[in-house]
Amino acid sequence: MTIPSRRTFAIISHPDAGKTTLTEKLLLAGGAIHLAGEVKARGANRRARSDWMKIEQQRGISVTSSVMTFERPDADGNVITFNLLDTPGHEDFSEDTYRTLTAVDSAVMVIDAAKGIEPQTRKLFEVCRLRSVPIITFINKVDREGRDPFALLDEVADALALDVCPMSWPVGMGGAFEGIFDFATNRLMQPSGPSKEFQGTVHQLDGLDDATLEQHLSKDGLAQLREEAELARGGYASFDLQAYLHGDLTPVYFGSALKNFGVGELIAALSAYAPSPRAQPAEPAPIDPGNDEVTGFIFKVQANMDPQHRDRIAFMRLCSGKFRRGMKLTPSGSGKPIAVHSPILFFAQDREIADEAFPGDIIGIPNHGTLRVGDTLSEKAGVRFTGLPNFAPEILRRITLKDPTKTKQLRKALDDLSEEGVIQVFYPEIGSQWIIGVVGQLQLDVLISRLEAEYKVGAALEPAPFETARWLSGEGRMLEDFAGVNRSSMAKDRDGNPVFLARSAWDVGYQSERHPEIKFSATRER
Repeated sequence: MTIPSRRTFAIISHPDAGKTTLTEKLLLAGGAIHLAGEVKARGANRRARSDWMKIEQQRGISVTSSVMTFERPDADGNVITFNLLDTPGHEDFSEDTYRTLTAVDSAVMVIDAAKGIEPQTRKLFEVCRLRSVPIITFINKVDREGRDPFALLDEVADALALDVCPMSWPVGMGGAFEGIFDFATNRLMQPSGPSKEFQGTVHQLDGLDDATLEQHLSKDGLAQLREEAELARGGYASFDLQAYLHGDLTPVYFGSALKNFGVGELIAALSAYAPSPRAQPAEPAPIDPGNDEVTGFIFKVQANMDPQHRDRIAFMRLCSGKFRRGMKLTPSGSGKPIAVHSPILFFAQDREIADEAFPGDIIGIPNHGTLRVGDTLSEKAGVRFTGLPNFAPEILRRITLKDPTKTKQLRKALDDLSEEGVIQVFYPEIGSQWIIGVVGQLQLDVLISRLEAEYKVGAALEPAPFETARWLSGEGRMLEDFAGVNRSSMAKDRDGNPVFLARSAWDVGYQSERHPEIKFSATRER
């Protein structure tokens, strides 16, 4: 089977580093939109189109993962399909982001030139490292006052233990910014116009010694560029494609997403260097994208993307085979084949029916509770993709209804949201109040907001007498004895698995020591 060219990648960053703005400009450069204003709402709620949930509009942050597809020819004129997964940047949404990163083949790491490596950037990088995801670095906002470029490169190298290879270089920063020089093409890109955006002022040069540089740069800017570029190219690693693909080296591009500097070079780098779909970890053996059998896995479920229709979409990463609309696939969760009649390709909320899809593509499958995060879909049963765990919650709360007559609606809403992975729901063996578990505070705000906006259910959260949870596994009689003694701390998750609700981390350690025959797990794979 011939696999069309695909680049499936995510953008990772700390909040406010410019990830959503970069997403917009990538879509603009890729022709998915025609004007930057098309993805910005007017008025007080200015936001990127990928941020569609009500709480995202209010707070100006991304809390769900959006999928956007666009096409662009490479240097040889071959059309490449880009599947861009826009991940949540907020630290509370590491779980949803982790699952999204299981579905990509590479990542773009956005760093604020004034702030350098920030905590969430480091966390997300570590997730990429665990999965050997190659990373291209984009140092953003060079048109503003920022840190010295050498200090930024050294921090990336030291903090992330990566070789760095500068692929472009800023001529000054902030008020002294005069443009960006691209080492690969010997092109100088300069700002123009009243807003000083990149409007296509490109000077093709023979190199840094080209005498015509004097016509385009100030005397100080030219001297600084020549000195710094020589040091940068001599002091850092040369680009090595294999080192990049193994996750040992990151090519670094400088730019400004807001002013549209460096975005074209970033797309060109993704075309030239980012890997095509890779083999995916699975049991009994990894799945190669060239296999004829259609396989994929569900990494996200999103309810109510269109509140008018109360829909629920399962996002599937296609791993092998040529998918055709209407074909039957068997989910690992139920084992019952389902016909996929209306598969969807996305541009944020916009969607179109996909008649076919190839490895690396992300398609949406409308479903009514049939598909869940972690499910494998395949033409033949017997394949299971690995590495999509649930994480133990770090915050537990009891949930109470403002209107007690809406118990049924609340149960439906909690089922939907736990299926998405926004929350986890635990059902205590003693007592009737359900326990909500999340990995970060913002998820609780999202829960209350979505209950009200999407399900018309008013609810409040109360402290629970527990701090965290652990899934239990072990020999049946041992588990029964443990549950009998600790009945007040026992619960079931939505799949009926036994869960120990711990009052503290110390409690987890204490019980683990007392019961070495039982495994207390902080993660659980489906």
